[in-house]
Amino acid sequence: MPEETSQSMAVPSAKNLSPNQGIAAAVSAAQAPQDVTASVNTQQQQSQNPFVVEAPAIPTQEGPMGIRYDFNDGARVLLPKGKWHVQIEDDETDNIIFACDADEGWVLSTKKYYIPFRIRVWVRGEKDPVLNHTLDLKGKEVQIKFPVGTLGDIIGWMTYADRFQQKHHCAAEVTMAHNLAEIFEGQYPNLFFTHLPGKVRFEKPYASYMLGLFFRGDTTHQPIDFRKVGLHRTAGYILGVDPREEAPKVKLGSPRKIKERYVCIATKSSSQAKFWNNGYGWEQVVAYLQDLGYRVICIDKEPVTGFKYTWNRMPHGAEDFTGNKPLQERIELLEHADFFIGLSSGLTWLAWCAKVPIVLISGFTLPICEFYTPYRVFNSHGCNGCWDDVNVNFDHYDYFGCPKFKDTDRQYECTRLITGKQVIGHIKQLMQDYKLTAPKDDK
Repeated sequence: MPEETSQSMAVPSAKNLSPNQGIAAAVSAAQAPQDVTASVNTQQQQSQNPFVVEAPAIPTQEGPMGIRYDFNDGARVLLPKGKWHVQIEDDETDNIIFACDADEGWVLSTKKYYIPFRIRVWVRGEKDPVLNHTLDLKGKEVQIKFPVGTLGDIIGWMTYADRFQQKHHCAAEVTMAHNLAEIFEGQYPNLFFTHLPGKVRFEKPYASYMLGLFFRGDTTHQPIDFRKVGLHRTAGYILGVDPREEAPKVKLGSPRKIKERYVCIATKSSSQAKFWNNGYGWEQVVAYLQDLGYRVICIDKEPVTGFKYTWNRMPHGAEDFTGNKPLQERIELLEHADFFIGLSSGLTWLAWCAKVPIVLISGFTLPICEFYTPYRVFNSHGCNGCWDDVNVNFDHYDYFGCPKFKDTDRQYECTRLITGKQVIGHIKQLMQDYKLTAPKDDK
């Protein structure tokens, strides 16, 4: 899961705007405002995050009379000196979402997600606009920006970038971390992939859109709070495309490297709330699988992870296939597994791409957060779902964070109450549904 992102524009000269001036800001300023939309620490500058691609310093499109405009992180208009009247409209609805008089400077939409904007600029007092432009992405250079390097988020959002390009027939540049671009690039010839950190392909895009999870009720960068629609589907809403889930395409069809039948597991995550915090659970599950005759392959990046006084180790009996491996190697291992067992974390999303049956264990998220699997393990008897609770702001800087019950006997009960028996029950159902026999019974 990605870290927290800033929720609002950083436009110092807009502080004195009154609430009734609409949802855009007219600003007289020499410099373009810098939006911090994806920094892990909102007090850091964007340049410190190698996965943030900033909008060009000035709008990329030339209009009449020295007016410049574009749709990079919202509608942007830069006005020369003059007597202007500006309107930003939603062309789908014909709503005027902002109107102002300005003598010079910036007019910026507050909303940064996909809206079919229409920009109109008049010389004040004249009847006909000198600029009348409706967003039209066909054939235009467009950036779709993935502002974090985390595995699960990018996998969850990838399909929606593809849908966006196919809907608008634009030249779409997708910016993402190098190791993630590697597994997708060959599967999406309609997209241009930029490997970050690195230089972008389109230096003067017509439009750009930032994907991400935006917290604290932010509806500036997302039309609907992601906690209401799910970690992956939020990208569909940001880009204005069909939000129904679909696993992204990766390269499959590799030769099998392990002769025996096996199950892959991934037991690690980035904070303690995301682990399966039942002290006996993993060992019970691994022992059950071994009794069936399975090899149990642990594919976590690290065999041991933790912080301060709490360390999470690879389950006893699992085979150590951990390591900082190329993702394609993980895909090749996953696609030949009988099934996968994991948490709400990146390797589980990768297993989704590999089209392997998945047992997904999570309590700090609600089932809506992840892709659908009939083997979603969730216990409703205690506190649960803090990640998707719109009344809770998850603290990403607290490794031991538990929003409601930290430092009490109920801490992490969302997964402590998920038992080995419960997970084994889902495994039995999966094996029945897929008509999997125990390897020990193979002839």
